Amino acid sequence: METFEKILVLNNEYEANLLEEVLSDKQIPHGIVPNEDSALGGIMELENGWGYVEAPNRYKVEITKLYKEISKK
Repeated sequence: METFEKILVLNNEYEANLLEEVLSDKQIPHGIVPNEDSALGGIMELENGWGYVEAPNRYKVEITKLYKEISKK
């Protein structure tokens, strides 16, 4: 089993859902990890973004490229 690592930070849930759909369609192994901190009132989200994408390092370039493409829309 491949090791997953943090690839990029997501700004909001919309980006996360859109990227999730694209990566799933392309069958790229990944995980979307939200920075949930309801106890801290959203401070973690302000400092660290909404969440991040994790995947095997060999997909980093492809995921970053796809993210840039969907961020333009």
